[in-house]
Amino acid sequence: MIRTFILAAAMTLATTASGFSAEPIVGNWKTASGETAAIASCGGSYCITLKTGKHAGKRIGNLAGSGDSYSGEITDPANDKTYSGSASISGSSLKMQGCVLKVLCKSQTWTRM
Repeated sequence: MIRTFILAAAMTLATTASGFSAEPIVGNWKTASGETAAIASCGGSYCITLKTGKHAGKRIGNLAGSGDSYSGEITDPANDKTYSGSASISGSSLKMQGCVLKVLCKSQTWTRM
């Protein structure tokens, strides 16, 4: 009887804990150039920091949003220019887009690691 109660309590806790998962954007992503970028929660938004490559340790973005749609700013680490940006998630892919004046845009797709 006690064993059944303990097993039921453990299953309830496991089910409840899985309901509190992180935002889909949080985690490590492989960029189009093959580097690793980490996206983490930071002060009500999500910060993008390069973990590998020539610009490792550099913060390259700040996005806000939830679910599968985010917007904010993205910096090109090669020329240090910042653009208005957006991100959308579909499965294990993250489509990043940066625009100048919302007219000239470039995009790339990252994959979850």
